[in-house]
Amino acid sequence: MDIQTMTEKRKKVICDLVEDEFYVPMKEKELAVFMQVEKEDRQEFKRILTELVTEGKLSVTAKGKYIKNPNKLLTGTFISNARGFGFVELEGEEEDLFVPEDKVNGAFHKDIVQVTLLPGREGKRREAAVVRIVQRGLTQIVGTFDKRKANYGFVIPDIVKLSADIFVPKEHTKGAVDGHKVVVEITDYGNDRKSPEGKIVEILGHINDPGVDIMAIVRGYEIPTEFSEKIMNQVERVSQEVSEADRAGRKDLRELCMVTIDGEDAKDLDDAVSVSFDGKYYHLGVHIADVTNYVQENSALDREALKRGTSVYLVDRVIPMLPHALSNGICSLNEGVDRLALSCLMKIDSNGDMVDYEIAETVIRVNKRMSYTAVAAMLENPDSVADGGEYAQYAELFPMFEQMKELSDILRARRKKRGAVDFDFPECKILVDKEGRPVDILPYERNRASMIIEDFMLAANETVAEHFFWQELPFVYRVHAVPDADKIQKLSVFINNLGYYMKTLGRNGAKIGNEEIHPKELQKLLEKVAGTPSEAMISRLVLRSMKQAKYSMECTGHFGLACKYYCHFTSPIRRYPDLQIHRIIKEQLRDRLNENRVQHYREILEQVAKQSSDTERRAEEAERETDKLKKVEYMEECIGMEFDGVISGITGWGIYVELPNTVEGLVHVSRLSGDYFYYDEKKYEMVGDVTGRAYKLGMPVKVRVLECDRFTKTIDFELCD
Repeated sequence: MDIQTMTEKRKKVICDLVEDEFYVPMKEKELAVFMQVEKEDRQEFKRILTELVTEGKLSVTAKGKYIKNPNKLLTGTFISNARGFGFVELEGEEEDLFVPEDKVNGAFHKDIVQVTLLPGREGKRREAAVVRIVQRGLTQIVGTFDKRKANYGFVIPDIVKLSADIFVPKEHTKGAVDGHKVVVEITDYGNDRKSPEGKIVEILGHINDPGVDIMAIVRGYEIPTEFSEKIMNQVERVSQEVSEADRAGRKDLRELCMVTIDGEDAKDLDDAVSVSFDGKYYHLGVHIADVTNYVQENSALDREALKRGTSVYLVDRVIPMLPHALSNGICSLNEGVDRLALSCLMKIDSNGDMVDYEIAETVIRVNKRMSYTAVAAMLENPDSVADGGEYAQYAELFPMFEQMKELSDILRARRKKRGAVDFDFPECKILVDKEGRPVDILPYERNRASMIIEDFMLAANETVAEHFFWQELPFVYRVHAVPDADKIQKLSVFINNLGYYMKTLGRNGAKIGNEEIHPKELQKLLEKVAGTPSEAMISRLVLRSMKQAKYSMECTGHFGLACKYYCHFTSPIRRYPDLQIHRIIKEQLRDRLNENRVQHYREILEQVAKQSSDTERRAEEAERETDKLKKVEYMEECIGMEFDGVISGITGWGIYVELPNTVEGLVHVSRLSGDYFYYDEKKYEMVGDVTGRAYKLGMPVKVRVLECDRFTKTIDFELCD
């Protein structure tokens, strides 16, 4: 019998004893005597007991007695910290677990781990010890190569949470030199006495080469960038014209006047709209490219689309979910050509109520490709459509644009009445030159035309979701849960300090209906602060108090939109859930959803929903990281310059200030001169211990740019006198 087998056998004997109903808790020495362990085996016995505690099978009382661990093992994702400790995120739990440095037990960033809870301390975050690494989360890491000596080097990870650099022996450097951005494959995860070790598998380029900084982020998030030869061959075989066979059995809407309205630089046009008014009812058509006609289920292209989950929109590039030959070609609703579509045809009265609707497979032909800018300008200045005006060429379409605005106003008012929360954050567009260097950061505002399209897409998404909910068929919904009550209470306390009120829990903590808060209360709050200096800050706090939306097979409602039924139907070119539900819709329309197909979808949709939610988060994080990087790079040219800003966040280590161009930086607490400042958590203020001077959220301040760090993607400010 080998040593490992013998150890496991001994562990089982100890566990069986401790779990016996007649067992009386004993100390280590008492257990050894009771189990007749020889003196020369006592050290090994102690080691086995320690392992059982580490594995979470046993626990030790305050008096040193061994008992069965009363806490079950929890499974979660380990998030490391550069200082050695870490956290474990548990699915469905708002608060993560703190793991002290001496309880990490070899866990690496993003590992799936099992943990056992440690004895709690009053008022403190729950603590845990890692007892088992279930699955390694990271096998490759992106970083910067640092050649220390002739026979080895280190990779400094881009992930700042990692506490150690990756050691790379000379034979595994692949010829990398100082400053190369590389991908290193981990061969040994190391421990508290030894650095992780790896081998370089890809050199992305030098850190100063154009585009390498963004590509490093893309590779760090493991976002696929290239399509395989097999997939491209499949795409090349797709016809770029709609044939007579394609049109067979479809509703012919080619005579219906419709337009696409998008940004000037958009190339993948997947939605067209049509509106008419018969004197009593508005007839709204939302026509979505029938991408599923060209992406067959379980094909190589379909599997790749699911793997990607979504298109990723970065500062200097778009990483598409589908090859451009499809998304910009036959699947794009280009002007003047026949295209296959799925159409949601809605009949809406003057109150915004849905009187009737039809979901159909169609063939369409877009009359005009319009831009948000042009449509908004016409609606704002109708004279521009008159003879000789800037937009005179669109005179025949202008009455439809006016009807679109009327219907949009009705739908928006109806949504507002039911309590939908409408965030209007200041957004920006970062302009870069050919070398990828940021040259300007411009504000990006929603205009009337973009709001019209938003309203029409929401209407179609709700209509399709409700239709399939009542069909009781497997489907992928977009859901948004009610906010956590504790977060809403904290938000309520904070806004009370600013003179605002929000109805949350009733008297004696009684709930309002079945919820802690109705979205209408948040909507009212955002209306009250609109146009005030506190608007952006309070809007962000409201957003942070809410949960993230996700995809689900369960139709549990959308809190933010204040609706019971919602899905993503309108963007199958860039979102996989839309593509997936199009298949279900078409099979239902063709009466092909037999028992086998229904069971098929029940088996796969849960994983589709999870994968789609995960890839959406990944894309958002990558987009946020690239924006932060380019903002830091842009502000490097502004070191020493002064700017007006607003306090956007307060923590124990300082205050965050946001500039009008959306750049955010930190004024460290050590730079708040003239007093000793501390963070008052209850009031969300940084307060001077002697003077009582307070820095509050939303307060206007003037700052000077001190330092920009591309590696950490941070900007340091100091307050101007």
